[in-house]
Amino acid sequence: MMKILIRYFFKGLRIILGPVMLLKEKLTRPKGIIRPEAAQQSVDQQCQSLALYQYKTCPFCMKVRREMASLSLNIQKIDAQPPGVDRDTLTREGGQTKVPCLKMTDAAGHTQWLYDSDKIIGYLQGRFAGAEAF
Repeated sequence: MMKILIRYFFKGLRIILGPVMLLKEKLTRPKGIIRPEAAQQSVDQQCQSLALYQYKTCPFCMKVRREMASLSLNIQKIDAQPPGVDRDTLTREGGQTKVPCLKMTDAAGHTQWLYDSDKIIGYLQGRFAGAEAF
């Protein structure tokens, strides 16, 4: 009985706080890096091989999305919270139902799954923050 009450309490809390968190994220989104057009096209091309599995109101996912905005990265965002194909893909191919998770596919079609917001941010900064991204 207590488990059920706790579950409903946190579900209610998410319903109330979720929209507030999303509004705060939108209002405080950092201004992205401005690159020359050719450089941004190159970055956009590289981002096509990436996908972020996330929950909209997960604070760790918001942290990754914030970094994506500051680096001007157009990475596909996939909502893995509702049951369905996207969540099943994350669990089956990634090995865990945990977010945030960055799916990285190389030119040969090999896929790697990177979990943990700090590791994802480190990867994105290492790949896109320096001159080598251009």
